[in-house]
Amino acid sequence: MQLSDELQWRGFVNQMTFNDIDEVNNPRKFYFGVDPSADSMTIGNLAAAMMVRLFADYGHEPYLLVGGATGMIGDPDGKKDERAIRLVEDVIRNKNAIAGQYRRLFADRKFHIVDNNDWFKSINYIEFLHKVGKHVSMTQMLDREFVKSRIGEGGSGISYAEFSYSLIQGYDFVHLNREHGVTLQLCGADQWGNSTTGVSLLRKLDGVEAHVCSTPLVVNKSTGQKFGKSEGGAIWLDEKKTSVYQFYQFWLNVDDEGVIDYMKIYTTLDRPTIEAIAENHAVNPGARSAQKVLAREVTDIVHGAHRREAVERVTEVLFGGGDFHSLSDDDVDLLAQEIPTVPLGVGVVEALVVSGVVQSNGEARRMLSAGAISLNGDKIAEDQPVNQTALIRKGKNSFILVSETLEED
Repeated sequence: MQLSDELQWRGFVNQMTFNDIDEVNNPRKFYFGVDPSADSMTIGNLAAAMMVRLFADYGHEPYLLVGGATGMIGDPDGKKDERAIRLVEDVIRNKNAIAGQYRRLFADRKFHIVDNNDWFKSINYIEFLHKVGKHVSMTQMLDREFVKSRIGEGGSGISYAEFSYSLIQGYDFVHLNREHGVTLQLCGADQWGNSTTGVSLLRKLDGVEAHVCSTPLVVNKSTGQKFGKSEGGAIWLDEKKTSVYQFYQFWLNVDDEGVIDYMKIYTTLDRPTIEAIAENHAVNPGARSAQKVLAREVTDIVHGAHRREAVERVTEVLFGGGDFHSLSDDDVDLLAQEIPTVPLGVGVVEALVVSGVVQSNGEARRMLSAGAISLNGDKIAEDQPVNQTALIRKGKNSFILVSETLEED
């Protein structure tokens, strides 16, 4: 299978400047960028990054950009209001975090990390306007939908800084072509307009033919909404923002209609493997076998197999009848991040009330009498002190961990 075939099969093809998609089969240097608007990428960024990995696997050479300069402004596309001014320290912290995630996602591949602040910090403003700004049409920039919405009736307005964002990003392409021979940019669908600015600049300034390929935004087929949002907000790659357990559970609970499409985008499983999984899923979707494979594969890519295996052990104890005593100390620590935790020595009744699982001592005792409470998997009928690390369960989905008091952060 050639790259063009795999891109189409996996669903990575959206808009492109190539006349023929088969042109992507010729290896070249390309770049892909993420602005440090936060200290982590989301699974929306991950979808595009998986396309980048695919290009790398087929012999293309990636330049992975962190926007130290553009991050100071922020992309206005899709935003109804002006962004708050970012502090330099925040941008530096964020771009270092993004670079770290690049290194993890592309660990076994040849790649280069570049920061557009390295070239913009030495550019003279007047010289930039003279040599670059003269070649960008105001009419073209005013035609952008986000500009129209911001300056039209009822719009919140737009600053010169945000208005200029597209020009600044476009110059990244010029610089990377001049310094490194980059002739292709990969991006998400929402970056198409900004990316083609670079193609236009290269043609006007240097007579260079360059190209852009964008990948579609991933959509939840069952809701029609942008994929990757949970009740708590975005799904992040940084475990401090979305824990490994929550990350794994997100994939385990994706919709049946879209799970195979997500698997094509977010895993490196080959076509025969995914087609076999799809057949099994179609016969018995209730078994959620496809979701289990998806959760395993994506968590391995982002967090590593070791962390994923710990999550699976915890999940089996919580929902699959696994033995609590089979968990390691690290597994228990992971569990403590996800469920209420009370200190050793408390009674079961007190644990149920203090954790908020029940509202009163009386309710706790009624639950015990009704056989609705278990301790390490065994039903108990009376209150008792818990003097060792243990798991209390009420019903099917309410849990309390009894453990040593955790140290405060």
